Amino acid sequence: MSKPPKRPAAGLPDKETLLAFLREAGSAERTDIAKHFGLKGGERRALREMIRELEAEGALGKRGRKGFSPAGDLPPVGVADVVERDVDGEFYVRLVDASDDAPRALLMPDRTGKTGPAPGMGDRLLVRFSRAEDGWEARLIKRLDSGANKVLGVVRKSNREVRVEPVDRRSKDVLLIPPLLAEGLKDGDLVVAAIEKGEHRYGPKRGKVLETIGREDDPRAASLIAIAAHNVPMGFSEAVEREAEDQELPSLKGREDLRELPLITIDPVDARDHDDAVYAHRDEDPKNPNGWVVWVAIADVAAYVRPGSALDREARDKGNSTYFPDRVEPMLPEVLSNGLCSLKAGENRACMAVRMVFDENGRKTGHRFVRGLMRSHAKLSYEQAQAAIDGQTDDATGPIMEAILYPLWNAYRCMLRGRLKRSPLQIESQERRIRMAPDGGIASIEARVSLEAHRLIEEMMVQANVCAAETLEQKKTPLIYRVHDAPSQEKLFNLADFLQTLGIPWTKGEPATTRRFNKLLDQTREGPHAEVVNEVVLRTQMQAIYSPENVGHFGLNLDRYAHFTSPIRRYSDLIVHRGLIRALGFGKDGLTDREIAELASIAEQVTTTERRSMAAERDAMDRYVAAFLQDRVGSMFRGRITGVTRFGLFVRLEETGADGLVPVSSLGGEYFTHDDRTHALVGGRTGVRWTLGKPVEVRLVEATPVTGGLLFEMLSDPDPRDPNAPAPRLGMRGRGGDGPPTRGKGRPGGPKPRAGGRPSGGLKGVRKGKRR
Repeated sequence: MSKPPKRPAAGLPDKETLLAFLREAGSAERTDIAKHFGLKGGERRALREMIRELEAEGALGKRGRKGFSPAGDLPPVGVADVVERDVDGEFYVRLVDASDDAPRALLMPDRTGKTGPAPGMGDRLLVRFSRAEDGWEARLIKRLDSGANKVLGVVRKSNREVRVEPVDRRSKDVLLIPPLLAEGLKDGDLVVAAIEKGEHRYGPKRGKVLETIGREDDPRAASLIAIAAHNVPMGFSEAVEREAEDQELPSLKGREDLRELPLITIDPVDARDHDDAVYAHRDEDPKNPNGWVVWVAIADVAAYVRPGSALDREARDKGNSTYFPDRVEPMLPEVLSNGLCSLKAGENRACMAVRMVFDENGRKTGHRFVRGLMRSHAKLSYEQAQAAIDGQTDDATGPIMEAILYPLWNAYRCMLRGRLKRSPLQIESQERRIRMAPDGGIASIEARVSLEAHRLIEEMMVQANVCAAETLEQKKTPLIYRVHDAPSQEKLFNLADFLQTLGIPWTKGEPATTRRFNKLLDQTREGPHAEVVNEVVLRTQMQAIYSPENVGHFGLNLDRYAHFTSPIRRYSDLIVHRGLIRALGFGKDGLTDREIAELASIAEQVTTTERRSMAAERDAMDRYVAAFLQDRVGSMFRGRITGVTRFGLFVRLEETGADGLVPVSSLGGEYFTHDDRTHALVGGRTGVRWTLGKPVEVRLVEATPVTGGLLFEMLSDPDPRDPNAPAPRLGMRGRGGDGPPTRGKGRPGGPKPRAGGRPSGGLKGVRKGKRR
């Protein structure tokens, strides 16, 4: 708060003197005003009357519960709510408990990265206010409320009331909107609402709508819900758009001319931006017989997004692009991501390139970085490139087979020898792709086919990333690594316990290595346990993160690794580019001393935004799949159990890859115990088992697009009791109870458990749970 003016002579001030004091102080409570002017007794009563008169005249406004400021002013520091988002994605805040004269203030982006993820609608913040030329601005000091009092939901209107039903299937906060606050709302509106504070002992909580974000029946609803639910930043400010448009075409100044190098891009068929290009040729050095030279050129985003600029601040806030089936929320404006930073065929583009040399065994023997000017010679899709190698050329691939495509594939097969010797983790994951129809609906859900063309680009990008980390280490320039720690001892012990139940040996004392995991996967790949072993090995792994401290990358089996190849869509890669520019003397737009000091907070920020995007993308996928299956309620599907919990089984369908729940209450007429060692639900009376990885048939009972929820009914029979199985070990979620009582085999309505709620018999040593 501003320093209060010098204490005046004691006595009741006139109105102008009081307003002058408040303007200088920013805001003050009545007791502080009385103390400042030395008022006592009747003078304090007169002050209260003067304040009421000034409020009635519109000259004074309330600020907080007890404070006052001149009308239209804001205190230096205050508690505010995020109340509005404009078309550019800018947020506005309003002081809490202030009168109507209190102006809204533009929430300025945090430049330090120390306040965590960006605030969203309804969040409560401690901010510092300041007056700007075109209005008030607010700078975040601290988040006071992360949005736990917010509900993202759908408006449901009836003759009697208006409710907001949450789209999060885990939430039970149905909000009742008072009639005066429900004007203009329509049934099916997607809204962000806030829970009103206060005592409501009975019935639904009361709330108010903060923002309408779309319609439930909009084909894009799934993406809109995910964006709002996870506070994914949308759009760009006018300042950023202007900055992106005010860029010059690249020239040869300070760059090496690579335009004659026949680099090409290979991307998904629907890719809108192209941030990497590749080319390979035989090494002509006689000291490296049968060796290969591989070029990887990456868009030089650092040339356009400079440290401290508006573009840089918003790119850092976003952290990365977020991809949905129907749209992309990009890290950079389209004029850059799909323009100057996209390596379009036949157009001059600024790039950062690395020339890598491999010997005949696929071992990298050297590399050097170049800041250059390139021109892509062809734009191909993965499918197009693969078809050409398989003998089906077209007008684009036919002319470049001998000079470009064959050398690329031959170089990759050489690099593959080094990859196989390195033995990175070979976990197989089945990814699905949603194809959108022209009307915005879902045309199909298909399995993503893994082509050799995908693996070629992946391996070349991996090696380029290794080169970036090695160069920065050699030049003693700090960087952000992409690190992936080895599995914890606890996870390895749990894996050993599970494999023991399948009769597969796994010594607990041996250290975890990728080669050891790959041997396990190879041994089981053709057997009945292939999918479940693959799933459990995947769950044993740690999550990769960004960090200025290097612990290596366990999954890739690399000592050092840094993301360098996607600066259009990842801020971490932009930081690595700037590090290379600084380390190699490529220009004045390299990594700054301030950024070096903030590398830890930047790494934490981009790890957080990556997790945010992954969660949003996963939620949107679930909702799109539920919408696609809504018309097939009642149909039967083949699937596999991919999750076992105390409350039921998660089943993944073969056809679409959709995941849904089979509640434990529909599995049979007995109690079930969750055994975390065998990843199974075990019947307490019969010992029948539902195990992870078991192939099953289910019927779709319910599909709810707005929440993404799928509910299945089990049609298959469980596995019989295993006489050799060890006594169940209750998982953390299962301790204290082995699930609710259940009814008849496979569906509701069957015989109930005997009186008392406990089944007869049971498994020795397993504590029985209470009836739910």
